Amino acid sequence: MRSIPPSELLIHDDGSAFHLRLRPEQLASRVILVGDPARVAAVAGYFDSTECEASNREFRSVTGLFRGKRLTVVSHGIGTDNIDIVLTELDALANIDFSSRCLRPRLRQLTLVRIGTSGSLQASLPMGSWVAAEKSIGFDGVLYFYAGNAAVRDRELETEFLRGLPWQLPGVVPYVVNADASLLEQIAREDIPRGLTIAANGFYGPQGREVRLALADPGLNRRLEAFRYGERRITNYEMESSALAGLSALMGHRALTVCCIIADRWGRKADPSAHPTLSRLIETVLNRI
Repeated sequence: MRSIPPSELLIHDDGSAFHLRLRPEQLASRVILVGDPARVAAVAGYFDSTECEASNREFRSVTGLFRGKRLTVVSHGIGTDNIDIVLTELDALANIDFSSRCLRPRLRQLTLVRIGTSGSLQASLPMGSWVAAEKSIGFDGVLYFYAGNAAVRDRELETEFLRGLPWQLPGVVPYVVNADASLLEQIAREDIPRGLTIAANGFYGPQGREVRLALADPGLNRRLEAFRYGERRITNYEMESSALAGLSALMGHRALTVCCIIADRWGRKADPSAHPTLSRLIETVLNRI
């Protein structure tokens, strides 16, 4: 059995994962992911009791009980590169014996729900509304670095997306991954709209924002808004859902991203402090996970 070298999986002397600073026994099987470390306290504030806390850089974690359910909430920072770190270490905590550095004989499946904020590309999703990423279109490329990625990608939608837009940025090759179907049903139910979510590899230019630098494809957002895949439309921008869905599928975990809309890209409006709506989304996810 392969023993993973220290250079490949870094573990602190106290037995905790290098970035997350969690030990295997501190991780619950149900995990809520948030970008902002400050949002960890907002989620953990609903817990009935707290078991442990860990903090390192932008990664903050709290494990506790909510109505009898053991949960861990983890902040991942911004971007799919951070998701690569967080998902790899969460999976290692669940499935690697940190003493022998070998894979455990029985794998543990994690349920992972990311609660994020997002910008809407459709008038049907005004500020304050919610959307679940049924399919994530990644502009980031992280998934391509892992063998077997084709097996978890939606190749049909990839083809239609590149052809139907058409795509005009040859240095970027988008990919598509579906959320876990059972988790989508469990969390979204009948009251959270399901969408095609773009996971951008940046906040400004990659999402069509023009501040000082001109855009290489200034018409991209208009084409994204007009794109149709059957009855589906591209609903929103965020920055993590593609890597979360893709890496989780490769590792055998259940994953879903749900977002609160805080920006109307076509109305050119934004409300970064949409706390009441986001708080209700947190409560909804806690009750359904």
